[in-house]
Amino acid sequence: MNRTEFIIATAVILFVAFCLGWFANWLIHRFTRVSKADIGELERMAQELHEAEETRDQAITYMQQREAELSNQLAQTEAELSATMEGLREARHEAEEMRAYIERMNSR
Repeated sequence: MNRTEFIIATAVILFVAFCLGWFANWLIHRFTRVSKADIGELERMAQELHEAEETRDQAITYMQQREAELSNQLAQTEAELSATMEGLREARHEAEEMRAYIERMNSR
């Protein structure tokens, strides 16, 4: 093989390698390309995720407000119960005093 044939053979081999590389690159991009339908689907999913996060945030805010209301109501109810129990104790004490007074008056 002389020098000219060697250069031509090397050029052909390099050209074939270039063509195979270009074809492989085109093939990879062809199969991994994202279609417009996929992009639309991704945008729709992103919008739904955003709406779901907003709904979640609203639910958390509502639950925190409701919890604060219920805690306040519970505190008021406990205060009322405490006041009622104190009133009941006083009423029982007065009733005992009245019984004792009536028994003393009856025993005379």
